[in-house]
This record gives sequence, structure tokens and C-alpha cells, in this order.
Amino acid sequence: MDHGYRLSAATGLHKGDREYQQDQVGLFAHPRVTGCVMGVVADGMGGRTGGRKASDQVLLTARQLFERFSPESEDATSILRQIGQEAHLVIKLTAIAAEQEPHSTMAAFLINPGGECHWVHTGDSRLYHFRGNQLVRRTKDQSYVQALVDQGEMTPEEASVHPKSNVLLHCLGTEEEARLDKHYIPQLQIGDTLLACSDGLWHYFTDEELGSVLHSLQPREASEFLIEKARSRAMGGGDNLSIAIVKVEPLADSRPAVGSAFAPLR
Repeated sequence: MDHGYRLSAATGLHKGDREYQQDQVGLFAHPRVTGCVMGVVADGMGGRTGGRKASDQVLLTARQLFERFSPESEDATSILRQIGQEAHLVIKLTAIAAEQEPHSTMAAFLINPGGECHWVHTGDSRLYHFRGNQLVRRTKDQSYVQALVDQGEMTPEEASVHPKSNVLLHCLGTEEEARLDKHYIPQLQIGDTLLACSDGLWHYFTDEELGSVLHSLQPREASEFLIEKARSRAMGGGDNLSIAIVKVEPLADSRPAVGSAFAPLR
């Protein structure tokens, strides 16, 4: 990708209809390297405060390791996996001390200068890569119902309304090793969008709907629209929702460049 592009970005976070906010989302610009950006979504589970402590730990670990990351000499997938492994260990140790069962999903992407992108996820928070309004790839949930879909025992439509649709096979903080699935995009292009979000958001949309919204709206408007639409479709039964969007746009675009775009939307 030539240097005639810019990254436009936004995050969104909403409690949904839950009493507690256990999702966390972060979008970080590298402190030293222009054009190096990381986005992270974490959906915490466990007790009143356990889930939030777990998702906070993912974000804290992500921020600390990203600030020390050197794009020119270090591998981005390795740093993302390290974030997952370190957060997994700390959450597990917290559980022993607190006698709770804190766990968290993680969906994280890292864009290097020049446009290469790495992502890593565990659990059922998702990462999507759209080109225009077309889905190029998305993560596969590490969930009970996804395993049944993979085995041909259930359709994706049946999975979305299954009573055990929120049961995860893997996430951070469990007894077994974290399973961190990775993907590499050699070159993002102008018109591409990356989306990270928790199941409280993606549950209410088809891939086609997401692609259409992300293609036609700016990240800030898309984030607000998707949260509002998910809230109305949840009809009073909605989970916490979190979303991070990064869009690759031509530099010549007259719209204001990303300034406050890294400030989280409350």
C-alpha cells in the first residue's frame, strides 16, 4: 500500500441491559511509530466484578506490551500471542486469590506501518476484515455451538438461538492453556475495514449487514449506529457490547483526519 492513506478509527462501549459492564475495548496508537495501531476487545465473565477485572487485565497487558513493541524488529503475531498468554496467566492467578472464576475473551489486531496486519483471538469475540462491503475473512468462534456447526450437527441459524450459545470452549483464565488463533493480512488496501467486537454486538447482525454499514459510514457513525441497532434488536435482553473499527482511507479525503478518533465512545 502506498503512503497515500490514513487510518480512521473509533471505539464504542455500552452496558446493554446488564447491571455490570464487563466488556473492555481499547484502540492504541504506538507511542513512537506513526501508522502502528492496535485494537483490542475483551469480554469478561465471572461474578459481579470478576469479569471486569479479567477484561481490564487484557487491556492493561495489551497497552504495556504494545508500548514496548518495536515494529521494525519484532513480530506482531508474537506480541499479540504474548499479550494473550500473559493476561491468561494473571487472570488465572487472580482467580486463585479471589475465589471467583474470572475469564475473558480477547480479539486483538495490530496494524504495522505500510499496512500489514496481524490478528489473534480466543473465545467468541470476533475480528472481521472487509474489503469495501464484502467480507474477506472473520474469526471462528471457539464456542460449543460453533463446534456443533463444524460437525454438521447444527446450522449457523440454529446456533445463534441455541440456549448454550454463550458456552465457550476456550478463553483466557481457564485451567488449560489459552488457544490463541492467529491470522495475517499481508497488505490492507484503501477501502478495507477491520472490526473487533464482542458477541453482544455481532449476535444481532449478518456479515452482509456489517459490511454494508462499515462501508457506507465513517467509523464513529458506524460504531454509534451498530450499537443503537443492536440495542433495539435485543429488545431489553442485550449483553454488554464493545466495538473497535479501523478504516483505511485515501489521504486526499477532505474529511478531518483521525484526531479524537482514539478517544473511546462512552
